[in-house]
Amino acid sequence: MMHHYRFDTLPVSKWRNGGGETREIISWPPDASEFGWRASIATIASSGDFSLFPGVDRVITLLQGDKVALHSEGHLLQTLTPDQPFAFRGELPIHATLHGATSHDFNIMTRRDQFDSAVIVTDSAQQSEMGVCWVIRGEWQCGAQRLQAGEGAWWTEDGTPLTPCSAQALLLFAAISRVP
Repeated sequence: MMHHYRFDTLPVSKWRNGGGETREIISWPPDASEFGWRASIATIASSGDFSLFPGVDRVITLLQGDKVALHSEGHLLQTLTPDQPFAFRGELPIHATLHGATSHDFNIMTRRDQFDSAVIVTDSAQQSEMGVCWVIRGEWQCGAQRLQAGEGAWWTEDGTPLTPCSAQALLLFAAISRVP
């Protein structure tokens, strides 16, 4: 079953350090004390340290805003630019430096001993058994529903194919799989 969402309807949690907020899309399994996988959209309002997540693999994709430099132990690790997924280990100490105003980024976290993720930005049809997506631009057909920019879907079994419906359609797609 596909679950649809819009950015403006996601629940908001302010960060303890005051540097931003998170809009959680899904934490799987629901109501568990510890997630197996999680998808969210974060608003980074100021430069600062990322929370540590030992045993978790992370993928961050800048959706909106100016570049964000990620440093670890004093060295530049990556400069985030829009629509370019970047994977890193959750136990790695990361300091984010904004190069402009507030940014929005899409986050996938998978507990390494349970799940794995493959995150891409694509203009072609996609399908996976489990996962989450976000429409960057254009329109995408998702079963009987048509998704537009600022909308997405998540699923935990039998994912419906997602197909582009417009010439400039672009989708952030995260396929989630169980670790054997």
